[in-house]
Amino acid sequence: MLFMVIEHFDQARVKDIYRRFNERGRMMPEGLRYVDSWIQADLARCFQVMECDDVAVLQEWVLEWSDLARFEIVPLAPSKATAAAVGKHL
Repeated sequence: MLFMVIEHFDQARVKDIYRRFNERGRMMPEGLRYVDSWIQADLARCFQVMECDDVAVLQEWVLEWSDLARFEIVPLAPSKATAAAVGKHL
């Protein structure tokens, strides 16, 4: 399953976030896959697409970073799958 992870950064801690990332990487548990990410121009938020089959794995990763960022997690459905599901009701 795909998830849009929106990380809300305290801008005073951005350097701490990147320092940890440079030292320890993404710190992802087994079963979590990073797809891609984008950073808001003012460094206030990071938008990441992550993939996993077990939401507990995603929660485990969030706990590794929760001291430096606040997380919003949105489950995603591929557009083609949604179009197919909606198409059955048209």
